[in-house]
Amino acid sequence: MNIGKQFKDGLVSQNPVLVQLLGMCSTMAITTTLFNGIGMGISVLVILTCSNVVIAALRKVIPQKIRIAAYVVVIAGFVTMVDLLIQAFVPELSKSLGVFIPLIVVNCIILGRAEAFASKNTVPAAAIDGIAQGIGYTIVLVVICIIRELLGSGTFGAGIFGVNGGGIRIIAEGYPALFLILPFGGFLTLGCLIAFMQWTANRSADKARKESEAAK
Repeated sequence: MNIGKQFKDGLVSQNPVLVQLLGMCSTMAITTTLFNGIGMGISVLVILTCSNVVIAALRKVIPQKIRIAAYVVVIAGFVTMVDLLIQAFVPELSKSLGVFIPLIVVNCIILGRAEAFASKNTVPAAAIDGIAQGIGYTIVLVVICIIRELLGSGTFGAGIFGVNGGGIRIIAEGYPALFLILPFGGFLTLGCLIAFMQWTANRSADKARKESEAAK
């Protein structure tokens, strides 16, 4: 188990959103405020980590032919618990995210990590993978939320800061680019982040190649 590599994969080289392009539905739909992004990110992190641990612990007793159904049952159990906790303790977040919390059951990130990693590795490794992938997902959501909320609504931290949770106004009303809080704005923001990630990865690869050639 290489903890450093697992975190590097989750945050950068195998980031679930910017590299693997998983969880696009929730990424596009809820990233209009920082409040939503943090709430969804933490929810996915908790569910992903817990699901990975249970699936890794049961990987030798789950029949191969029904493994996907078994994974969905495990994931659904944790989604239900998280959904009920949010409804009880953060009802505003539950109302804001709506159906996207229950839809975590079929989120490609969680099912994908269960099939690709948790079912083939030990419990500690699966737990680290869940944490790393969850943090990577959360960071991307938060970045998209900040960009869309700031440039689209002109505020920061709506639902968290400001009078009645209205956020801190950074840009005066009438000036923000309102299209950024629409679905098109989500695609545009995500596309720019993916392009930046690819540019950074290619630049790093070119630098490593030149250093290798120079060393020879």
